[in-house]
Amino acid sequence: MKTGFLRAACRPLASALLVLVLGVAASAQTVRPVINELVGNPVKGRVEYVNDSLTPLNVVLEAKSFTVAESGEISYRPLDPGVHVKFSATSFRIQPQQTYYVFYEATSPQVPAWFVIYANFTGFAFRTAQGMNVRLQLPHTVYLLPKQSVDKSELHVIRADLDATQNKVTIEVENTGANFGRILQTHLLYSKKKQEAPGFPVFPHSKRILEVPLEQKAEGENVPVEVSLELEKFKLEQKLERHNSTEAVSAAATSTVVPAGSRGGDKP
Repeated sequence: MKTGFLRAACRPLASALLVLVLGVAASAQTVRPVINELVGNPVKGRVEYVNDSLTPLNVVLEAKSFTVAESGEISYRPLDPGVHVKFSATSFRIQPQQTYYVFYEATSPQVPAWFVIYANFTGFAFRTAQGMNVRLQLPHTVYLLPKQSVDKSELHVIRADLDATQNKVTIEVENTGANFGRILQTHLLYSKKKQEAPGFPVFPHSKRILEVPLEQKAEGENVPVEVSLELEKFKLEQKLERHNSTEAVSAAATSTVVPAGSRGGDKP
């Protein structure tokens, strides 16, 4: 989760202090849930803001649209004109040790659609060594989704390469369909072990590249032999082929799809 930022340039000597201040602040403020996937158009949702600190805080909400690059980097922009969001409150004050609920309704010209609601927390009792006020931003990401989710025929692992020098696996996934997909969990299967990696969203008509550092040196029997991507209704599996002991591992020409309940993904 993005814990916050300061709208000011910081000298190198102040960097450690700023990280400490933001870390303390973020541990006392919470947004629940961080992600809300809602089916319909319009949709109605609720977000919970918790102030566990001993100081009353002011909160201002701001909705923004965003784009996710293939590498996972997020670019934010003003809310798209066609997306409309109505809030029960856009600014409020949360007393110490209290929770505040905000209800919202969102609509879009078409779905799937997505945006983020940033909560800007101010009013902290402390300042930085340079006398700057602290402003903390916490996100609540909203997805407006149709009843249909991404189909297994639309999701493809088009690359799964092992970089033996950097000891990492790079996975490239493509969604050729018009629906949103979410990888719940990523599994790298070794000869006798399994390594897990985070899940990630796959947006319509787009690709996503995930780099997974290996926990052990990729040599001998520890070379990954299969990548398994777990979704809600199915698994997508990609076997790897090692050309020789010095070359990278390349993905096989085709991937296989197995039902989510199958144990096929646990095989080496």
